[in-house]
Amino acid sequence: MAVKEHDGDVIFLHEVRRGAADRSYGVQVAKLAGLPEAVVSRARVVLDALEKGEREGGGAQKALIDDLPLFAATPPPAPASMRRSEVEARLEDVLPDTLSPREALDLLYELKGLADRAG
Repeated sequence: MAVKEHDGDVIFLHEVRRGAADRSYGVQVAKLAGLPEAVVSRARVVLDALEKGEREGGGAQKALIDDLPLFAATPPPAPASMRRSEVEARLEDVLPDTLSPREALDLLYELKGLADRAG
């Protein structure tokens, strides 16, 4: 398969060629497959370390692999608790099209007061 790399991304060309590729494109394929960015970034680090070890003699690659587990990437932080504010709770029951101009102004002042207390 013919492959072109551009700005760290891989482009698979629509042609198949006889023989082996000049290098591995597993990290780019993982990115295209939608693996989390933390895993793709970690795979790049591991690959760079493995390639460096290979250039420098390769004898310590087993230890290198053990020291660089692929899934040691830090998972993204859990989303913060989505507790509704008083303003959001108050707005849930508001039907804007039914408010008179005076009711809308009063509501605006009420919401502003709630926001000032919360923040």
